Amino acid sequence: MDKNIKEVVKEKYSIIATQSKSQNESSCCGGTSCCDSIDYTIFSDDYSNEQGYVKDADLGLGCGLPTAYAGINKGDSVLDLGSGAGNDCFVTRSIVGESGKVTGIDFTDEMLKQAKINNEKLGYKNVEFVKGDIENMPLKDNSYDVIISNCVLNLVPNKNKAFAEILRTLKPGGHFCVSDVVIIGELPKKIKENAEMYAGCVSGALEKSKYLQIIEENGFKNIEVNKEKEIEIPNSIMLKYINLEELRKLKRDKIGIFSITVTAFK
Repeated sequence: MDKNIKEVVKEKYSIIATQSKSQNESSCCGGTSCCDSIDYTIFSDDYSNEQGYVKDADLGLGCGLPTAYAGINKGDSVLDLGSGAGNDCFVTRSIVGESGKVTGIDFTDEMLKQAKINNEKLGYKNVEFVKGDIENMPLKDNSYDVIISNCVLNLVPNKNKAFAEILRTLKPGGHFCVSDVVIIGELPKKIKENAEMYAGCVSGALEKSKYLQIIEENGFKNIEVNKEKEIEIPNSIMLKYINLEELRKLKRDKIGIFSITVTAFK
């Protein structure tokens, strides 16, 4: 089952890698099928004012700004999980400077190709992109001061393995900062199914408390949610599946889809 999920993700993001940000924003979580022409910017944060921002590397696929909360310092060694075309890596490079090192890992050949093209244009010698699976990374133990990720871990089938790998590859005392999609409360089945069609990033999302529990169970300390933002699904779509009173109850109980940015220490 997990292998099938990975193949679907790989196929989908191989196509996304060849599209522009504007194309990705006008489809479902950067997908290729049209879902009522809904704008994917409901997930993504604006990077354009960030130091080190590279427009060609921004495919509009994030759901937060992990670099803003990651506490990255000059000279740090930083790993970006699911680095795509390199957007977060290049922002990170502007923080770590010449004395630091930035590594991006992705398992999609097309994404790695785009990232390397972007990096060649910039001429960075301390930024590298490697191919690998986040559940079993071809990276050494205790290698990174900080690990970041942006709207990727929700797509990983086995999140226990992913966080175990984060723990393994972090240096003692190191930390991670990830932006991801979670569910708060229990969505009605029909709404959840529609949400998955409407924004594919939701399909692997866990309930928030379960997500944080997995982090704790893998041995991380000082877990903190730095930012939480609700992702609004239009009422017009919700009302196709539930009635008005049910919709009001969901809003009253604050049940829904959220992006969160979380930090935790090894």
